[in-house]
Amino acid sequence: MAVACWASRLLGLYILLAESCQIWAGLVTSENPTPSVEEFGSILLSCIIASTPQKLRIEWKKFNAGTDLVYFENQLRGDLIDRAELRGVSSIFIRNVTRKDTAVYRCEVVHKEQGYLGDVSVNLTVQVKPIVPKCAVPKSVPVGRTAVLTCTEHEGYPPSMYTWYRNGEILPPDPKSNPKFRNSSYIIDTRTGTLRFSVTSKLDTGEYHCVAENKVGRAKCEPQRMEVYDINIAAIIGGVLVVVLVLLIITIVIRLAYKRGYFAKKHPTNNYQASSKVDGVDYVRSNPVDDEGDFRHKSSFVI
Repeated sequence: MAVACWASRLLGLYILLAESCQIWAGLVTSENPTPSVEEFGSILLSCIIASTPQKLRIEWKKFNAGTDLVYFENQLRGDLIDRAELRGVSSIFIRNVTRKDTAVYRCEVVHKEQGYLGDVSVNLTVQVKPIVPKCAVPKSVPVGRTAVLTCTEHEGYPPSMYTWYRNGEILPPDPKSNPKFRNSSYIIDTRTGTLRFSVTSKLDTGEYHCVAENKVGRAKCEPQRMEVYDINIAAIIGGVLVVVLVLLIITIVIRLAYKRGYFAKKHPTNNYQASSKVDGVDYVRSNPVDDEGDFRHKSSFVI
């Protein structure tokens, strides 16, 4: 009997606490728990208290990368000081909203005598228009090769979806669904902005541009032309043969020049200095055909 009595009392206490929690939880609510606003607009973070007794302590906290106090001790805190104000008893009105304000905000209400009354979370989303995307389009691609076109922008929020155009006409997600693009073999990733041709053809030649779009705006890049050209095999073979022939002629000419000595080293000539004569002596050969050493003395010879 004692055990059953204690079990009955504990069950009653549990039910009372559960009902009390439900009553307290219903005291703090929000008119719009998931507000959304464009960047640089205004928004109200609603926090409504069912009964407004005196001696309440209101606190707002911001949960993003960390936890920041937004409203504490009857004062706004952080970067909201100059562009926000308290509305009513517990709501906050924000002007000139920026993308950094995207976060979960929690309004906490405490009665100084009765204790904690409850809280409510408000998930604020700041929508940002996309900027002009960066597009990369190859200028020329051989027939039958792969071609990849990219389009990206990282400012828009929610993240942008991408659409590609050729010559001003939208490329359908499935090329087989449109007779104009039936012979194309491309795949479009609308989330990453990639347009990939597995096998290009002459029909893929044209001017391409991309549009980035989300709920609050759109932006496009300038058109860029992609040329798909045929590969001239005959011209390539002819060019290779010409290069080989030129190299062969140059080799033959160099070998002939070596054989004829055009590239041989020239030896420097020896310079001899004539011996000086003795002053006052003139040696005259008597006869050009005489033996060497047969000299005739002139009258000027001095012994």
